[in-house]
Amino acid sequence: MDFSIDPEQRALLDSIDRMMATHLPPDEVRRRDAAHEPPDFLLKEYAKLGLLAIPIPEQYGGLGGSWMTVALANERLGYHAAMAASIFGTTLGFGGMSILTYGSEAQKRSLLPRVANGELRFALGLTEPGAGTDAGALTTRGERVAGGWKVTGRKTWISNAKTASYIVTACRTEAGSQGGRGISMLMIPPDTPGVHMTQLNKVGNNCLTSWDIAFDEAFVPEDNLLGQEGGGFRNLMSTLQFSRSGQASSATGQSQRAVDIVVAHVKERVQFGRTLSSFQSIQHRLADMQTRVDQTRLMLYRLAWLVDQGERCRKEAAQAKMLASECLQYVTDHGMQMLGSFGYSMEGDMQRLWRDSRLYTFGEGANEIQRELIAREMGL
Repeated sequence: MDFSIDPEQRALLDSIDRMMATHLPPDEVRRRDAAHEPPDFLLKEYAKLGLLAIPIPEQYGGLGGSWMTVALANERLGYHAAMAASIFGTTLGFGGMSILTYGSEAQKRSLLPRVANGELRFALGLTEPGAGTDAGALTTRGERVAGGWKVTGRKTWISNAKTASYIVTACRTEAGSQGGRGISMLMIPPDTPGVHMTQLNKVGNNCLTSWDIAFDEAFVPEDNLLGQEGGGFRNLMSTLQFSRSGQASSATGQSQRAVDIVVAHVKERVQFGRTLSSFQSIQHRLADMQTRVDQTRLMLYRLAWLVDQGERCRKEAAQAKMLASECLQYVTDHGMQMLGSFGYSMEGDMQRLWRDSRLYTFGEGANEIQRELIAREMGL
């Protein structure tokens, strides 16, 4: 198990740094956060660097690279801005890897080259007013009609739904089914007649737009079934494994950014005639913060290694997501305390990291359910 970064990966990370410095420097991140303006243009920049092609096999227009490289890229994007990592992570986690893992051969040949070229974006239509962490409680239904399905129901808190090419939507396509049975994954374009959206306001992640979606007999053609009919619950778990890895990668990068901001601040800030960095209480708190980030990074890299080995890793994906999200909350909370008014100011970056962090412990599966999943995988 080798977690070293090879020269090609190092060059890719350097390219990401240059791209972000050019297209999304810190001042622009602050402006877009304040304006609630997602940097959707980045998708094409990612395609130019080959980021979206990394995990896609060469026969489908990709580079056939490793998931470790994906994790490194997503971590570096998260270090620069959560909004940048979310575009990358959802495109691959919700879309690219879902198609690659359980899509048809025709879908792979048709859609994966367009993912690699930055032409497609994806949202995951899972959460409902009465079903979130309990995915088996969903009630949105797909009724069989000639040539496909008519979808009726409601989804809520669906990220990037308005700008997605497809909303990968979990629907109950078997009448009377319960729990994980009878669920299918349908790819629904947001401009489909019968799809109605309302934007939702949030505390943070202003550039990760969230939507409430009503489906009113929206027709979905047969070719838009992703995976086997009725096999959607198992496929959904595969999608969440990749998306949780992406979430953990982004959170790890954001956590390191928060620590670096505090380190720079305490080295300059003088109180009682000495820098804050000379106080043992500050040193120890920062030591704990960095240790948590490094612990999270090791778990993330082990998960990426397992994915590359083709190993079952539901437990490790849950662990990485849980550790990374709680690490991000820990370091940003302590970061706000140590920066004081500098952290509380809307002109700084710590307040945004702090606000954004709150989503991660319940987004894409609450950490309480992650602990349940880990326990089940342990045979408990």
